[in-house]
Amino acid sequence: MAATIVEMELGGRTLRMETGRLARQADGAVLVQLGETVVLGTCVRGPAREGGDFFPLTVDYREKLSAAGKFPGGFIKREGRPSNKETLTMRNIDRPLRPLFPKGFYDEVQVQCWVLASDTQNESDVLAGIAAAAALSISSLPFQGPTATVRVARIEGKFVIMPTIAEMEYSDLDLVLSGRKDGLNMIEVGAHELPEADVLAAIAFGFDHIKRIVGMIEQLVAKVGKEKVADLKLPSEDIVKEVRAKLGGPLRAAKTIEGTKLQRQEAVSQAIKTFMASFCPEPGETASYAQVIKHQAKVADVKLAVMDLEEQITREVIRAGKRTDGRSMDQLRSIECEVAVLPRVHGSAVFQRGETQALVTATLGTGKDEQIVDGLREEYAEKFYLHYNFPPFAVGECKKIMGPGRREIGHGKLAEKAIQPVLPDVSEFPYTIRLVSDILESNGSSSMASACGGTLALMDAGVPIKAAVAGISIGLVSADQPGQQEIYLTDIQGEEDHFGDMDFKVTGTRNGITAIQLDLKIQGLNLEQIKQTFELAKKNRLQIIDMIEATIPQPRAAISRYAPRMLTTHIHPDKIGKLIGPGGKTIRGLEELTGAKIEIEDDGTVFVSAVGVGKAERALEEIEKLCAELKVGAIYTGKVVSIKDFGAFIELAPGSEGLCHISELADSFVNKVTDVVKMGQQVKVKVILVDDQGRVKLSIKQAGAEAANKDSSVS
Repeated sequence: MAATIVEMELGGRTLRMETGRLARQADGAVLVQLGETVVLGTCVRGPAREGGDFFPLTVDYREKLSAAGKFPGGFIKREGRPSNKETLTMRNIDRPLRPLFPKGFYDEVQVQCWVLASDTQNESDVLAGIAAAAALSISSLPFQGPTATVRVARIEGKFVIMPTIAEMEYSDLDLVLSGRKDGLNMIEVGAHELPEADVLAAIAFGFDHIKRIVGMIEQLVAKVGKEKVADLKLPSEDIVKEVRAKLGGPLRAAKTIEGTKLQRQEAVSQAIKTFMASFCPEPGETASYAQVIKHQAKVADVKLAVMDLEEQITREVIRAGKRTDGRSMDQLRSIECEVAVLPRVHGSAVFQRGETQALVTATLGTGKDEQIVDGLREEYAEKFYLHYNFPPFAVGECKKIMGPGRREIGHGKLAEKAIQPVLPDVSEFPYTIRLVSDILESNGSSSMASACGGTLALMDAGVPIKAAVAGISIGLVSADQPGQQEIYLTDIQGEEDHFGDMDFKVTGTRNGITAIQLDLKIQGLNLEQIKQTFELAKKNRLQIIDMIEATIPQPRAAISRYAPRMLTTHIHPDKIGKLIGPGGKTIRGLEELTGAKIEIEDDGTVFVSAVGVGKAERALEEIEKLCAELKVGAIYTGKVVSIKDFGAFIELAPGSEGLCHISELADSFVNKVTDVVKMGQQVKVKVILVDDQGRVKLSIKQAGAEAANKDSSVS
């Protein structure tokens, strides 16, 4: 089992690729290692699906918990459905690979990436992107790579390639970048309001390292690469000419009718249906088997030609100077913003842009509502998360209703990253925040509508965000023939995303970028194209922020009366056990008494929450009484909880009691304790001693004398 190995230095560590030892029956298999994190990438192909007219590429990425010496949580001790991180990584691997297969290639392709070892410091997601590209590059599949994937951080103003997880804690940028030597074809960014120039510089920095890694994969290909094999399904030239001649006019007319997206779709569908009925009539009942097969082959050929023609006409219409919905190239669709659209919810908003509509709701919760995340790293909690839903009715379709898929998870995460940097610090606003974006209507850019609607909903909920966030998607129609100019499209709609060359989403505030996601159908963008996109996106972003702030200029001064009120205090960590009580008795008693929920951090921070500020304030008062350091000489109000022959035990706070000896009950001689106090009576007491064991001695007599002295001095 001889292995072929190539290595290079990357970020002060050794990046290692190996093939030929593991998974040898795969068409391509490569082990990639950085530090002590190891990822296996494999690819295989299967036959094209019968009648298929699209490229069925499946990318799967899994983090085996044994890689980090961990057991899966829960009752069933094996990995199950992919986590959100695994799903997002699958998308990040898929997006740069898919455009690099030739047109007409419809074989089924599966790419699988497994994390086999993790040092919990070197991230496995970008290594999986490298492993997948390397496996495809050495395989027989007609992959037009190689590509490479890197992560870039910015720490104290300096860019860092392939940062460790510890280093990312200090970074104001998380940039994942993929591309070939001649251009970039996938960008994913989370940033803390960074200026466009800084993000562009980070992309240039990452691109330099991508070229080095691509060169390393080329070394591997030179040693073990297989001959590329592809059976492309392309329509014949004769069919293409006939389809263009007979369908071109009706299809162009249908694409440019005035009306809604659904009306244009219906017109296009009807034009194609009419054409197919005349150009490919169904064979009669007496047709032979050979005639039926010939007809089916012709229909498949014609459908491919029709798809190509629709794409060409859409691009030609744009090049003629007017988009199919009548807008100019740099024109936003009409925008409407509305807040407080739903009763009872903590915050709500509708953001409408053209025929895309997002209903976003904000819910405020406590620490118990945090999202627990478990994976290769140590378990942690998220206090902010955004869920995105895309029902079939949003595009007027009837489809199977299922749980969130890769698209829903990816779009939700993008909108979440867009808003995260403007949220208040936990010390200022300790709530857990959940946003839900329900897409009720869609014609492109629904993730950007979610970011804009999320901003509105947070402000309506009274969350003191630092700035308004808006997002826009920029499209591109590149040159199809020599001499043509590339055209940038502001605020792309669905068909411009489908038939155009890119969907470049950028979100941010007035100060800078918070998130980016680039999906590309061409092989790559250069830095000048990215710069031009940034400039256009910023101009549009500022326009949208103006509209958001015209609707609600700033967050509401108070949160909804239906939201829990959260108050905080801090107790000495030594008092945590006292607050909890034996078996949780004390804290449960306080919650039952006040109606509030109490949560305690290890450092002694206590969060008190209740619907109704009065309940929270009462619970906070009781906690502070219970955990306060009793001062000798101070006077407190307490309740008699036990009477003995030698004195009375008086509760100063739940779990905190002191003894008032019979000699300290009154100035005169006391025969029986019950002559002075009764069970449950509220009395004023003075702390006269706290001994080494924490026992407290009290005096009603001295508290009364002190009060009398104050009265006499006042008179």
